[in-house]
Amino acid sequence: MKDGASRRRARRIAIGSVVVLALAGMNGPWLYRFGSAKYHDYKINRPEYKAENGKWDIVEFPKEYRQNTIHAALLHTGKILLVAGSGNNQDNFDAKKFDTRLWDPVKGTIKKIPTPTDLFCTGHTQLANGNLLIAGGTKSYEKLKGDVTKAGGLMIVHNEDPDEPKTIPKGSRFTGKENGKTFVTSENITIERAKKVFDPNTGKFLRNDPGIRRVYVEAQKSGTKYETGTQDNYRVQGLKGADARNVYGIAQKLALDKKDFQGIRDSYEFDPVAEKYIKVDPMNEARWYPTLTTLSDGKVLSVSGLDDIGQLVPGKNETYDPKTKKWTYTKGMRQFPTYPALFQMENGKIFYSGANAGYGPDNVGRTPGIWDLETNKFRKIPGLSDPKLMETAGTVELPPAQDQRYMVVGGGGVGESKESSRRTRIVDLKARDPKFVDGPELEKGTRYPQSSTLPDDTVLVSGGSEDYRGRGDSNIHQARLYDVKTNTFKRVADPLVGRNYHSGSILLPDGRVMFFGSDSLYADKANTKPGVFEQRIEIYTPPYLYQDSRPTLSGGTKTVARGGTATYKSDHATAIRTARLIRPSASTHVTDVDQTSIALELKKSKDSVTVTVPNDRSLVESGWYMLFVTDDQGTPSKAQWVHVP
Repeated sequence: MKDGASRRRARRIAIGSVVVLALAGMNGPWLYRFGSAKYHDYKINRPEYKAENGKWDIVEFPKEYRQNTIHAALLHTGKILLVAGSGNNQDNFDAKKFDTRLWDPVKGTIKKIPTPTDLFCTGHTQLANGNLLIAGGTKSYEKLKGDVTKAGGLMIVHNEDPDEPKTIPKGSRFTGKENGKTFVTSENITIERAKKVFDPNTGKFLRNDPGIRRVYVEAQKSGTKYETGTQDNYRVQGLKGADARNVYGIAQKLALDKKDFQGIRDSYEFDPVAEKYIKVDPMNEARWYPTLTTLSDGKVLSVSGLDDIGQLVPGKNETYDPKTKKWTYTKGMRQFPTYPALFQMENGKIFYSGANAGYGPDNVGRTPGIWDLETNKFRKIPGLSDPKLMETAGTVELPPAQDQRYMVVGGGGVGESKESSRRTRIVDLKARDPKFVDGPELEKGTRYPQSSTLPDDTVLVSGGSEDYRGRGDSNIHQARLYDVKTNTFKRVADPLVGRNYHSGSILLPDGRVMFFGSDSLYADKANTKPGVFEQRIEIYTPPYLYQDSRPTLSGGTKTVARGGTATYKSDHATAIRTARLIRPSASTHVTDVDQTSIALELKKSKDSVTVTVPNDRSLVESGWYMLFVTDDQGTPSKAQWVHVP
């Protein structure tokens, strides 16, 4: 079968080449008259070109269904949840216009989904029951320096009363003991009671450790004269007696500096069957730009983000239990930049690649390593090239998941840096002493690369920009397939649409890859024309779908336990070489930690295949997967949806 297919492909290529040469020979200037754009279109649509390089197609929604898609997730119904929230648009936020679309790429239908709050820059992950957990989002947009009219900042409110918590209502006034300036709270807050501390040997009372709560405050009036430059203690106006002594605020500089985005605590499960958001208990911490990572016990880890006053969450991490719908703090404290790339390993520990998508000090939590949640210990991994260029880098688990190898792609400097990296870095976590080694280089330094694992064990790497948010018309119209076995890139067809910040990619059940989003700052090389959010969807059809035939997969059970087997019918069973369980993606901000491709043991008969799922809970997390089989030409079947309980 392999020799026959190779001969058929060679014949197509030969025929196509003869046609082009014949046309050029009959009329030399023909190609020029045809026009370079038309010739390019002709070239990329030739069968032999598509069989080698694949093809890109643009999907443009009807105007009433378009939105600024920031997040996307493939659901087990085959539909794709496209989430914009306010879509990085202050006017939408002020008008409480929050958008979600549900798109069926097979039927072409689009449905507007009522969106309960601003799920812009939220976190998300697939749950075992097929729901999508969504947590965090936007409480307030940033204000740049110059747009801020009232001095403000962080106030730490203390409660030294060991008997009861204290509630301070929104609008309460705090007046400085030394500076005499008054600042107003932005929300209702409750400060926990103080903890009594006793000597463990004698039992003698030592002190009260006050309860504390952080809150954003701002001056009552506009102007620079209300700024402060040093730390001061602040009394709460209206409190009397013991409360006036026990409750107070401490603040450092309160100024007209830039105010960052602020996060929310809200959490939801999106039900793909009911097609609606279901509110669950809020997180303990407000988070904007958090990462959600599924653990082996089915719980979900929530890490990092900016809190409800625009500060990086100070190392307070928590887990969600889908059974109780409750959030609980983890042991110890560990701080990361926002949207850290955190993957559960085969041994249940957490791998942090060092990649992230933005906010946080340049010297806090940026070193890659292995994190043990039980002990809160962190083992650093050496060897990372371009370690200062890890912001907006992508991280992908290389297939199959059993190999425990990861690739970090591109990246850039902290903040709005112009620097970007051409590097890829690969780490083998099964090695005794894991360390990063460089993989093949990209042609250009690349921020925001999109990476998707394909059923044939290759990885599609596409898009991104050389500069921050595509400045200077720096979008990269290139795509490559990474071959795990040869450790090489192969350049394939160029995407038609540029993609940078707020973009992502998702593998579809038919083996194609969907791309969404892009939020350029500017639309020209001179950086004078404001950018427009890219609302078009683009779909890449890989070369493997332009072969002569495709294996089929049908029948069989929808549920397979770990260690269990399942048999499916196939018209091409004898030609099938591999079987993979691929977890559906949930992508945003160069972060897709759900993505994994698990190799299955495979047995064949004349007209069927039998697969066995590994008996490893950390490797095969509970949930829905796409089951693909791939033939000896590297062509995958359409996926069968399989649930692992």
